[in-house]
Amino acid sequence: MSKAVPERILSIDVFRGFTMFLLIGEFTGFMGLLLDDGLKGSFLYALGEQFHHHSWNGLHFWDLIQPFFMFIVGLSLPFGVYNRQKKGHSKRQIFKHVLKRSVILLFLGWALYCIPAGEITFYFQNVLAQIGVTYLIAYLIIDKSTVFQISFSVGLLVLTEVIYRFFPVEGFDQPFVFMKNFGTWLDMQYGGASNGGWAAFNAMPTAAHTIWGVLVGKLLMGSEESMRKLKIMVLFGTAMVIGGYLLDPVIPIIKRIATSSFVIVSGGWSILGIALLYGLIDVLKLKGKYTWFFSIVGMNSLFIYLFSHVGGAKLVERVLFPFSNAIFTPFGDLAAQILTSFCVWISLWGICYWMYKKRLFIKI
Repeated sequence: MSKAVPERILSIDVFRGFTMFLLIGEFTGFMGLLLDDGLKGSFLYALGEQFHHHSWNGLHFWDLIQPFFMFIVGLSLPFGVYNRQKKGHSKRQIFKHVLKRSVILLFLGWALYCIPAGEITFYFQNVLAQIGVTYLIAYLIIDKSTVFQISFSVGLLVLTEVIYRFFPVEGFDQPFVFMKNFGTWLDMQYGGASNGGWAAFNAMPTAAHTIWGVLVGKLLMGSEESMRKLKIMVLFGTAMVIGGYLLDPVIPIIKRIATSSFVIVSGGWSILGIALLYGLIDVLKLKGKYTWFFSIVGMNSLFIYLFSHVGGAKLVERVLFPFSNAIFTPFGDLAAQILTSFCVWISLWGICYWMYKKRLFIKI
C-alpha cells in the first residue's frame, strides 16, 4: 500500500469520542434505570436492553462498545508511529514507548478492580487491561504485510477455537457453556474467575480487533482516492458481519468468552462504524457541533474513563442531586432519577470541555 503524509482523520477522533461518551454513561446509572419494571413494553425499556450486555449467546449494541475501542486503538496506532518517526524517534524508542504504555494500561485495568473491592484482586477483563495486551501485539506486527497481519489475526481466532473445543480438563471441557469452559478454568488458576463469566483470555482473540484497526488505519493513511477507501471498508465490514452471523449456529456469538464468531461480527461492525463516520465527516465534509461534541471527549478519553470509574460520576451526582431532585421530582421518582443521571452524564462531558478549553490533555 502506498503511503501519503497523513492528514488528521477527524472521523477517528469522533469515533473515539462517541465510544468513550457511551462508556462513561455506564457509570451514571442511566442505562440501568431504563430497565425499571415500570418501563416494560416501552421504547425506553427496549433501548435499555440494547445498552446492556447480552446474557450469553447473542449480540446487543452494548456488546460492541469494547470492540469499538480496541479497534480504535489500532486505527490510531499507524498515525502515532508515523508522528514519532517524523520527530526522529528510533524503532527502539518507539518500542519502549509502546511497551511502557501497554504495561501502564494493564496495571490500570487491574487496579480498577482492586479499588472498589478494597483489596488485591486479580481480574484483567476490563477494556484497559485488554487493550494493554492487544496494543502490544498489534504493534509487534505493524510492519508486516497485510497478508501476514490478516493471517496472524485469523490464526489467533483458530488457536482460541482449538483450545476451547479440545481443552481436556473435566468440568471445563464444554467450550460454549457458562463457567464450564477453558476461559473460566484459566482465570481460576490465579483467582480471577468470579467475574460473571468474562474471560481474561479474551485479550488473545480480540487482539484481532486491534490488528484490523491497524490495517484500516494504514488504508486511511494511504494515497488511494477517498471513495475507494470507503468502498473497501464497506465491503469488508459487511462481509464480516454477515459471515459472523452465519457462523453462529456452529460457533455461538458469545462476548463473555470472545468466540470467533463474536470477534468477526463485532470487527465487521467496527469497520462499518468508521466507514460511516469517514463517509459523512471526511468525504462529505459534514462537520460541525455534533462532531465537536464527541471529539472533545476523545481528547481526554483515558482521564474521563478513569475519573468516572473510580467514583467521579458518583461525586458529580452528589453535587447535582439536591438541585436536580428539586427540579425533576414533580415528574415522578423514576423520571427524576433518569433525568438526574442524564445531567451527570452531560456534566462529565462538561469536565472534558473544561479541560479542552484549558488545553489540559492527559495521556500516557
